[in-house]
Amino acid sequence: MDYAFLSKTALFAGCSGPEIEHMLTFLKHKVKKYDKDRYIYHVGQTVTDVCLVLAGSVQIENIDVVGNKSILGVANAGDIFAESYACIPGQPILVDVKTCEAAEILFINVPALFSESNSFGNGAKLIQNLLRVSSRKNLNLSMRIFHSAPKTIRGRLVSYFSEQISVQGTNDIKIPLDRQQLADYLGVDRTALSKELGKMRDDGLLTFHKNEFHIIAE
Repeated sequence: MDYAFLSKTALFAGCSGPEIEHMLTFLKHKVKKYDKDRYIYHVGQTVTDVCLVLAGSVQIENIDVVGNKSILGVANAGDIFAESYACIPGQPILVDVKTCEAAEILFINVPALFSESNSFGNGAKLIQNLLRVSSRKNLNLSMRIFHSAPKTIRGRLVSYFSEQISVQGTNDIKIPLDRQQLADYLGVDRTALSKELGKMRDDGLLTFHKNEFHIIAE
């Protein structure tokens, strides 16, 4: 276990490597490795662990009754997922979680965390960090809903790019999604998205290469 890496994650912020090692001895944790395109959770499963990506990445997706897929988010190394479901006893997960590439996941049992938090140093800090990260993710989900509100693809792109400019502090932005993931995130067809990006480039609104964009301010 790379405790130095864990100490740099949002979940273990403020905790040293030795402190994290000590914490995990009190918690029911496990580490699993997955190949690419493997499901970690399916809709309907009961979740009891907060999951932290040690390596690779996973995507959280929803597939409706007619097969339309929407990507709700991507968790990269250092990110957590499934924490909201783990914190509600008996709540079935409402999404699928699948690896985007070969991945290694740390599972921390939430009931054990809540019951044993007074048994080791920084237990309260770990719970505080969990709450902070979960709140941030809920805010991000709200932003996805906000970006999906415009009726046109251009409107959705402008909304998403505006947020990224604000977050990254520059008009030269690099987004964490490829074309298909961006289309799924915004709830649009990939081909139509690519065409609209081409039109926006021709209209002098932006330039791009893969997932790097330069937004031209008026």
